[in-house]
Amino acid sequence: MSDKGNIEAPEADETPDSAAQYIASLADELAKIAKRNGLETLSYLLEMARLEANQEHDEESNDD
Repeated sequence: MSDKGNIEAPEADETPDSAAQYIASLADELAKIAKRNGLETLSYLLEMARLEANQEHDEESNDD
């Protein structure tokens, strides 16, 4: 499988914010793959995961 997007895993010094960003990126890529392949329910669930991760990221950013 090709390395599209070069999504890097957070390092050992990860924070809840960096984890949320990473999860959002992965969920976005996986949702696109699911959608392209006609997996509508899976695409929807991954999109919901992306939205939740982005919300967590936003909340963590506002706490700073």
